[in-house]
Amino acid sequence: MLRRFVQVGARQVARAQSTAAAQEKWDLYAGVLVERLPVVSKSLSPVEKQFQDLLWRIEFENSLKSDHELKNERELVQAELIKQGKVQVDLDDSMTKQTAQDLKDAYVEELKKFQLGSRTTPDDAANKTSSTDRCLEDTLYLLVQQKLGQQQHMILPQGKRQDGESMRQTAERVLREQCGSELQVLFYGNAPVGYHKYKYPSNQRAESVGAKVFFYRASLLNGQVWDKKTPAPKYEWLPKAALDGKLTNAAYADSIKKFLL
Repeated sequence: MLRRFVQVGARQVARAQSTAAAQEKWDLYAGVLVERLPVVSKSLSPVEKQFQDLLWRIEFENSLKSDHELKNERELVQAELIKQGKVQVDLDDSMTKQTAQDLKDAYVEELKKFQLGSRTTPDDAANKTSSTDRCLEDTLYLLVQQKLGQQQHMILPQGKRQDGESMRQTAERVLREQCGSELQVLFYGNAPVGYHKYKYPSNQRAESVGAKVFFYRASLLNGQVWDKKTPAPKYEWLPKAALDGKLTNAAYADSIKKFLL
């Protein structure tokens, strides 16, 4: 009898908890992960450089001679025959003819004038985190300052869904409102790539218990976050390694890391 009473009581408690959970209302938010993709390839590590040099040597040893090399060899043989007097040469023709060695000398002089572009920029030296013209080897992610509760936080741009909107439409609107229309991006799809939820403080749960944020990924095409708003929004473009110092909420940071590449 006691066992049956306990089982019935447990079912009633579970049913009550399920009903309460079903009655909970959550606000839906859309967030946008805007990434500026790398501009240049990654610098090679010492091991990668050694392996690259090895591949180049193997390719050079197994490669066939180019037309330029074959022409140079023929001209060297012909010059030796002329030197020995075995071949007659037309002086007028030899004066106007450009040899393979002449071309090589011209190419070497042109190569001496060539300089590699720098992999760092003035914004790197100034540590200007609001600029996308820095950290050219890395992917940069956009963080903006938004008010959550009573405090300001650096987070991915996000905003609440409005009636009649799809989540993708919400993401596009939020990005325009937070960053301006000058920022041109390409959304990768209609499906979110990540998810995070958090509960509001107990004194702010009049209508909803918390927020569920669905994140969309987009890549930067052109433009910059506007600074024409008053006050101007604070934003930063940061590499993955620097996000930990800016995303102060550990649970939020863990949710973001799950879909960072």
